[in-house]
Parts: sequence; C-alpha cells; structure tokens
Amino acid sequence: MPQTILVTGATGYIASRLIPRLLQAGYQVRCMARNPDRLRGRAWYPMVQVVCADVTRPETLPEAMLAVSAAYYLIHNMSAGRDYHNTDIESARNFAQAARLAGIEHIIYLGGLADQDEPGLNLHMQSRIECGSALREAGVPVTEFRAGVIVGPGSVSFEMIRFLAEQFPLILGPTTLRNHSQPVAISNVLDFLISSLNTPASRGKVIEIGTRTTFTYIELILCYAHVRGLKRLFFLLPFIPVQLLVFLIYLMTPVERSYAHPLVHGLKNDSLVLDRSPLQYFPEIEVVDFATAVRLALVDTHPAMVEKIWLDKDLDQLEVRHAGMLIDYRRFWLSAPNRSVFVDLNALSNGSLPAHLPGYFRLDDQTPDSFRFKSTQKLPGELWLEWKLTPRAGGTRLEQTVFFAPKGLPGFLYWSLLKPYHRRLLQKLIRRLDLQA
Repeated sequence: MPQTILVTGATGYIASRLIPRLLQAGYQVRCMARNPDRLRGRAWYPMVQVVCADVTRPETLPEAMLAVSAAYYLIHNMSAGRDYHNTDIESARNFAQAARLAGIEHIIYLGGLADQDEPGLNLHMQSRIECGSALREAGVPVTEFRAGVIVGPGSVSFEMIRFLAEQFPLILGPTTLRNHSQPVAISNVLDFLISSLNTPASRGKVIEIGTRTTFTYIELILCYAHVRGLKRLFFLLPFIPVQLLVFLIYLMTPVERSYAHPLVHGLKNDSLVLDRSPLQYFPEIEVVDFATAVRLALVDTHPAMVEKIWLDKDLDQLEVRHAGMLIDYRRFWLSAPNRSVFVDLNALSNGSLPAHLPGYFRLDDQTPDSFRFKSTQKLPGELWLEWKLTPRAGGTRLEQTVFFAPKGLPGFLYWSLLKPYHRRLLQKLIRRLDLQA
C-alpha cells in the first residue's frame, strides 16, 4: 500500500508544485489547510485527501496526522502581522509535538538560506532558521532544506525580480541590492524535497541548496533581463524609506504588502550556500544555473501550468497578476443549455476566432468542458483566451479567462490601454453566439 504523505501549507506555492510530483511518484497525499475550500480549483484536488487543520490550534492536528509516514512542513506566517516571528516558532513546535505523538517518522522542512551567525540577521531569515530548530525539539528526525530565491512562476521572490525587470528600463533601488544570493530552480527544489523521502542519510541534516555561482541582486535582475532580450540600467540610492519600497513592490508586482515588508528587509543580508558537503546525499541531482532556471520558468509561464488561485475567492470577476501573467477572469451565468453552448464554442475551434477580436486566435487546447485559444498576432507578449463550461440548473456557467504574459514595458502598456476594448469585444462575441449573459 502506498505511503501517505502529509503536505502542509497546501494553498502555497511550493506545495502546489510538490503535490502533483508526489502523486506522479505513486504516493497517497493528504493536504492540510486552514481553509480547504481554497483548494477546490486545483487540478489535483480530486486525487488527494484534504483535511482542515491549523498549526496555531494544536487540537486540530491529530486527525490530520493519522497513519502518516512523513510530513512536509511548508508553512510560514508572514501574513500574520508584526508578531509573525513568534507565531512561526510556536506553530513549528505545535506541529513537531503532534507529529511525535502521531508516530510520524520524518519531517521535511523548507526554510530560508542565510548565515545564522551573521550579526544583524533580518527577522524573516532568523524566523525561518529558528523554525527548523523548533521542529527538531520534539525528537522527530527532520531534513531541513534552506533555499534563497526560488526561480519559478509563482515564487514570490522570482515574481518580484520578473515584474521589476519587465516594467522598468531604469530601475531605482536601495544599495542593499549589492548583497549576494545563490538562487535555485523550483525543479531542483522539488527534486530535493521528493528525494529526501527515500534518503535516510539526510535525516537530521541541514542542506543548503543554490547555484554554484554567486550573484548580487542587481545581477539577478540583469541576468533575467538578458534572457528576455531586455536592456536595463540601475541607479542605486543610499536611502529609500522601507515603507516606500514596500508600497512600490505591492503596487507594481504580484507580491502582497504583508510579504513585501520581510522581503525588503531580507535584502540586507547575503543568502549564500556556506556548506555544500550535505549535497553528497543527493548525487543524482544536478543544480541548474540561474539562466537555465529562468528559461525553464519562462517555458512554464503558460495557462496550463498556472495554479488558478483566483478561483479561491469565488467572485464573478477578478483581475490578478500571477505567475508572470496579467489575468482577467469573468464568470457568466447563461440561460442556454450546456450542450448548446459547447456546440457554439466548438464551432470556433475549427478555425480562428472572428476577425473583430484582438488578434487572430488558433485552438491551443480542448477538453470535454473547456477551450483555450492562443493569439497568432505579433504582440508585446503572449495572449490566450480560455472558456470553461459547467452545467447548472436552468443553463450554463461560462468562465472566461484572458491570460497575457507581457514582454517589457510595451507589454504592460498594451494591456493597460487595450484591455477595456478587448473586454467589450469579447462581450460582443458572447452576444453574437447567442449566449445570454
């Protein structure tokens, strides 16, 4: 019988990428979340067990841990407010104690990459390191991985780099951007996390992962820009108020304000691999260089690879910036029967969409309940249009999602200026197909 693996922080970025890999490897997966309803839009939701539990409430944990052989601890509480550090430590202790009582044999933890002995270590990195220590207190063997910038669509640190590099030909920044980092590709992170399940020698170890090359944060942004064919210049200022930086990151990138504050403070310290010797436990894993990691992330910047986090909010319309894309979601309640709607949309898949739409489109993917088209026009980015149908009493629910992956500042200007026009054209198309929204 396959092992049951518990994955905490199931609504988060790392977990959303890890869970499909665990399922593919043949494990049974139990997902733990404070609000399980937020997982219903995930493609893997029907294939996992889901439990409602909260590490800040120890009484909720025993049920989640029944018959579990190993557990991934992928939780942080940066959004918990100013006291997130203490909440982090207490949460880790609660989890480790419950794991010991449940007989869990192995905890795998992904923390932050920093020198724990560095004077003036920022609170965010200090919290990540102390969480690892708190997990070990109960005596359950812990494999602790430490990573800095994780390169992949949806990673908070990578999206901050991506959106800044894409939008600004001249980047004004603090002098802390001269500090150093060794990033790591999300594919490598997942390789290590999964391999540790079957690597007993890694238990009880702290394993730092990152590229062999050291970069300043400026060089990371410039390298990303180079891969994208963009020219970028930097102008560093000796003092920029932290709150102003936080506000600008929140305004111009997908990073939430509560996450931006610790990320800005995190720039004050280097994020380097100080000891590569524990990597000997994973000789089969080759850490890719940063430029390759960026190229892999760009390939994964595609609607088929994006976790549809906007469905968590259950709203009829929503705009989000996520995984390198600008996304416009609309949900329509149609009186036409589902079969009729499907036939009308299927007729479009036999050729391009009507020419009055923004650019011509070709069919990119089709399932029994959805259609995705991609623009064939030369645009400052890549544009997709997706429709998903769901039968309902008295008609059909039609979900329309426009995905746009902008390239450079022209891409963002294109989206901002033409989005209202495109939206009107799509509404006309719905009426033209006799879909009464």
